[in-house]
Amino acid sequence: MADVRDIMELERPPTPEITRETILGADKSKKRVSTGPKVPKRPEGMHREVFALLYNDTKDAPPLFPTDTIRNNGYKQTKIKLGMRKPRKWAWIPFTNPARTDNATFYHWRRPSDEPKEYPFAKFNKKVDLPTYTDVEYQQHLKCEGWSKEETDHLMDLAQRFDLRFIIMADRYDTEKYQKRSVEDLKDRFYKISGILAKLSGEKKIYTYDAEHERRRKEQLKKLQERKPEQIEEEQFLLGELKKIEARKKERERKTQDLQKLISQADNQNETPRKIDKKLPKKKITNPSRPSRVDTNHILQVIETAGIKFPDYKNSGVSLRSQRMKLPTNVGQKKSKGIEQILQELGLELNPTSTEEICQHFNELRSDIVLLMEIKAALSTCEYELQSLRHQYEALNPGKTLTIPPQLLSGNSESEIKVTSGEIIDVVGSPGTPSNT
Repeated sequence: MADVRDIMELERPPTPEITRETILGADKSKKRVSTGPKVPKRPEGMHREVFALLYNDTKDAPPLFPTDTIRNNGYKQTKIKLGMRKPRKWAWIPFTNPARTDNATFYHWRRPSDEPKEYPFAKFNKKVDLPTYTDVEYQQHLKCEGWSKEETDHLMDLAQRFDLRFIIMADRYDTEKYQKRSVEDLKDRFYKISGILAKLSGEKKIYTYDAEHERRRKEQLKKLQERKPEQIEEEQFLLGELKKIEARKKERERKTQDLQKLISQADNQNETPRKIDKKLPKKKITNPSRPSRVDTNHILQVIETAGIKFPDYKNSGVSLRSQRMKLPTNVGQKKSKGIEQILQELGLELNPTSTEEICQHFNELRSDIVLLMEIKAALSTCEYELQSLRHQYEALNPGKTLTIPPQLLSGNSESEIKVTSGEIIDVVGSPGTPSNT
């Protein structure tokens, strides 16, 4: 502004003295002096909550109940506002409840200016529509052995009084005049009467009640509730054994599927050269899925695909020949232990010297061992299935025996089936366990 005044040739105001305060501003760190009332200091050793009950900002006594503090007072409105209209009158007026049948009269406070309305709680008095019958209908359609007309009328009266609450009806049943009836007996009689009357009136929707099923259900629940701890433990044990049997069954099914895959793979490899070679004469094959003769090359191909596939180390650079004898990662721990056990029985080293010839023959030997284990497992599975079919046949046809040809059995007695009361219970020696012989 001083430069502008110089250009306009105006009088320039005196330059103020430059001080530290004009450049940096006033010191804001100075505490403001409060002009309000001095707050008393809390005594040493007194808790803050106790001190807050004794004193507040206005030094008033603490309130005995919570209030809305507006403008330092306990009321939202300082003065009461009185209108000029006259208050409406209330009267002690009688009323009746339409849900009652005794015409009882009650009183309540109500404004005389209001229109009379129906008692609001009468809408909660819901009643069940029960069927009724005449003496002629009872004599023609509702007669039942063991039930008289007086007892049937007593049953329908209880149903009307207690709104089909059959447990209360059985409790209030007149056992001195009539015989004692269970809840199922009352339900059976009532719903039979309702069904007959519904048919006579032409209704399509008819409710039926199975009393025998309800009795059996309650009896089973009672037996379940009265079980002893020993019976509960036995049930848990049987459930655990059932899960084991199902797990072994799934394992046998999986191995059977693996065997079928091997057979189908062998069939596909056997049919491939016949399609290519056109010089071979066409002969009628009785069972094309399982050929009677397979050449040596085909057997070698099946063995190579079914055994262990060792990776080929053809990378450039230096590598150890012993890496070729390392089992692939897809070989499981069970197969690895089986290979080690058979090698120990044959008296061979687990890690022989890795020459070129030893590497090749050692890998082929272990591949043959795995193939042998799979074939034995498949054979055990087949024998188990044959034995299961034989026992099922004998159970379905008492007095008959199914003879299995000896050429289908290997003579292995490890797989045994325990049969109790014509049902297969367990298998001793799972079919997947390889034999050491």
